Amino acid sequence: MIKDKFKSDIAKITAKAFVNLYRRDDFAGVNPPALDFEKIYDMLETPRNPDLGNYALPLFEIAKNARINPVELNKMLVEEQNAQLEKRNISYLSFDAVSGFNNSRVKTNVLARHTLTEVFNRKEQYGSSDSGQKKNIVIDFSSPNIAKPFGVGHLRSTAIGHSLYRIYEKLGYNCIGINHLGDWGTQFGKLIVAFRKWGSEEELKKEPVKKLFDLYVRFHQEEKSDPVLSDQAREAFKDLEEGDEDAATLWHKFKEYSLEAFNETYRTLGVKFDYYTGESFYNDKMEPVVEKLEELGLTEISQGAEVVNLDKFGLLPCLIRRADGATLYATRDIAGVIYRWETYNFEKALYVVNVAQRDHFKQVFKVIELLDEAEKKSPQEKIAPRLKHVEFGWIKFRDKMMSTREGTIVLLEDVLGKAVSLAREKILEKNPDLPDLEKVAHQIGVGAVIFADLATRKDKDVNFDWDEVLSFEGETGPYLQYTHARLSSLLRHYGREPSDDIDYSILDFPEESRVVDLLYKFPQTICAAAETYEPYLICAYLLELASAFNKVYQRKGADGRIDKIISDNEDHTAARMALVAAVRTVIGGGLFLLGLEAPEEM
Repeated sequence: MIKDKFKSDIAKITAKAFVNLYRRDDFAGVNPPALDFEKIYDMLETPRNPDLGNYALPLFEIAKNARINPVELNKMLVEEQNAQLEKRNISYLSFDAVSGFNNSRVKTNVLARHTLTEVFNRKEQYGSSDSGQKKNIVIDFSSPNIAKPFGVGHLRSTAIGHSLYRIYEKLGYNCIGINHLGDWGTQFGKLIVAFRKWGSEEELKKEPVKKLFDLYVRFHQEEKSDPVLSDQAREAFKDLEEGDEDAATLWHKFKEYSLEAFNETYRTLGVKFDYYTGESFYNDKMEPVVEKLEELGLTEISQGAEVVNLDKFGLLPCLIRRADGATLYATRDIAGVIYRWETYNFEKALYVVNVAQRDHFKQVFKVIELLDEAEKKSPQEKIAPRLKHVEFGWIKFRDKMMSTREGTIVLLEDVLGKAVSLAREKILEKNPDLPDLEKVAHQIGVGAVIFADLATRKDKDVNFDWDEVLSFEGETGPYLQYTHARLSSLLRHYGREPSDDIDYSILDFPEESRVVDLLYKFPQTICAAAETYEPYLICAYLLELASAFNKVYQRKGADGRIDKIISDNEDHTAARMALVAAVRTVIGGGLFLLGLEAPEEM
């Protein structure tokens, strides 16, 4: 998406060096590999030890193909790279052979001038790009079930989807956030039966979602000893599908009460959607899709049901219509894909849904692929390559799985409430006179919960633990928010606007060099997070940046005393405060991408 300027320079020089290298007598008879600019650019990585340079090119595979020792290859490559630097009169880059890694370094003063100038000029827009060219990206996320409480288990889809929305928006895409509510299906037949048997309008008005949840759990408990309830539930849902007035009235009531409760949680999280189009939205859009599948010969009858046979793809048949004529979740999703394509003409459509739905999306996407092929679409018209299931692991509570059927669910509103309460207590201990205490407690508490979720790679399970999630020390959201507040405090104490007209050679200490390097890589980190659909990369980056800056903050001088950021040396102070301002801007911007707020004081 965004090319790294200095990485590009290194790749160009290295590509030319390889061309010259393979012309040498040492490589007579060796068939040179295709090591062009793009290949080398993609191979360049960040050294694990930042003291070794800004970039590293692993040579092991290249050396193996050339039938030469990687250390020897590296020495010869550095010779050719240095020759290229001399020929092009480039003094801001250097190369070094470290075992089998070809390491490269950008002079700190050059990197600092480029980076800090960019941050100061672009401010909160630093890291933004127009690479998305306003193309549409549809992001389907959160998607709780109507008439069930918003549990901790819903947090992952909500937090990941919201963060991806902001990340792609930062890169110039037009994002369309859709909450695909679970507002249809046999569970509503169960709720209708349960409400008629054991519910009351008066109780429902007091605590609607809690009462509906209690009824849902009770139904499943009673169903174990009374199988007739299952038949009654199927009949009630059939009535609902056929437009029975009483069933439809109850369904609308359940939906309105649930949305009211959900929106309160979304307001707390700071999450917004462009559309709430749940499963029921596609009820009148499925029949044309089924007819199209039939016309194209993609369906067959299996045991009375209509399916798309996917055996040759190693997948179970995709059930389109049951033997009784009822459509299914997959039918609605296929109709949803087609509706979204026709409505939004998306570049990508992301489905941020738990890993448990992996096989479901494989089936749905394969059906769309078969439709593309059957309709002989051009590459530009094909829908299937644009679809992506952004899957994520489970949230467990103290190593236990949660189940709405059994009632073992931890409510997200309780978690957020406890987090805000704990944040309030800590503020009262450390800074009782803090202005806007309640606002800051909200920012910290909610931020702690969101960050704890996003700081785990999405393919891993999150083991929800109160002590870890609500910790305000270590690698947490509150730690980053505190770093932002401390940087803001330094800037207030400095009392003037930091300037980019500074002596950049002052920032040549190893601690400052590391911070400059990280600031430079913020735009590339955003791109990597978008390319991998992984907000975790932003979390890891911000923690590394905050840790690196704290080493600047705590560095001791030759006399053993802390080398203060603000001192009597005006030139040193100006350079370091420019660094402070840049770090504050980037941490604030990174927190925003994650869905966290950045307090000025804590």
